[in-house]
Amino acid sequence: MAGPENPGKNAATPAGESAEKRRGGDRAGFLAAGAVLAVCLGLVLYGTLGTTGDTEPERPKAPTAAVTYQVTGEGRVDVSYLARSEEGRATVEKDIALPWKKTVQVPLGRPPVIGIVLDGKGGQARCALAIRGAHVQSATASGTYGRATCAGELPAPADVGSPSNSTLP
Repeated sequence: MAGPENPGKNAATPAGESAEKRRGGDRAGFLAAGAVLAVCLGLVLYGTLGTTGDTEPERPKAPTAAVTYQVTGEGRVDVSYLARSEEGRATVEKDIALPWKKTVQVPLGRPPVIGIVLDGKGGQARCALAIRGAHVQSATASGTYGRATCAGELPAPADVGSPSNSTLP
């Protein structure tokens, strides 16, 4: 019987079961729960670490060509240009002091474009675009919030194997 005079006894315990047997049963339950937990953890780790790359093949990188963007002049500009990206997204740099120049890789088949916008103080700026070192186009922006855009053409990725496009810097 449970009570202050018999603290070790449980009223719900069958008469023949000792406290030692109950502790042994508790240990076995804890060991079984630990084993189940270890198996579950192993399966989770295998699912996240063991199958990387098996479910989805890696996409090939798009071939690119070197494009040089350049902005010269007076004033400060916001510059947006196309750089290396599978999707061909524009990169924007704000409040740039002139002169500014950057060479980036542009995916073939995506037209390289640079756009400039002068700030509220105005000025005059010239954007220029070169593909593989050859000048393609330039344009001038002037005045308050003056704008200019330069664009070029790159061959489509299928044209990479042709002799004129076989070396891409």
